[in-house]
Amino acid sequence: MLEKLLSLDTELFVFLNGLGSKTYDGLWLLITKQSNWIPLFLLLLYVIFKKLGAKQTLYLLLFVAVLVTFTDQTTNVFKNGFQRLRPCNNPEINSFIRIVQVRRSFSFFSGHAANSMAVATFLYFNFKDKIKFFGLLFIWPFIFAYSRIYLGLHYPLDILSGYLFGFISGFLVFIVYKIAQERYFPQPKKY
Repeated sequence: MLEKLLSLDTELFVFLNGLGSKTYDGLWLLITKQSNWIPLFLLLLYVIFKKLGAKQTLYLLLFVAVLVTFTDQTTNVFKNGFQRLRPCNNPEINSFIRIVQVRRSFSFFSGHAANSMAVATFLYFNFKDKIKFFGLLFIWPFIFAYSRIYLGLHYPLDILSGYLFGFISGFLVFIVYKIAQERYFPQPKKY
């Protein structure tokens, strides 16, 4: 069963990776680099600051930092535990796939997918009722993580597993944040 799943995963990767074109390689290299998303992060920070004020924004950012550290370190534990070769390093397929970027670390599961989905989930549940169309934030992890398939660095199952782990982590940290927020930043009662 696992062999069949991994085989299907590889086939889907080869198909999706093969959709790429040298024309767009530069664009996807820009997309995959975390620092190129700084304008989005600054916009989010500004919107959050306007909604929460300085003190609660700093408190929320503390939880985001803990969340990213947790998902990132857990991703490394999984990668080193499973030791799945990245597509670009897999001798069974690396001679015929598009390899735009190479990494020597392992593949399962994607840190890009886990971290971006965790942050998007955490922020979404905090602001879905306060900011119209805030669900559009999920476009970021989808584009960000797809870049990893395009570049030859991750299989679809790496991405989906990262999304699942990120979503669960983001939601659990949201729950802890809400409990802590009620304790340290209680909202005045409405009568």
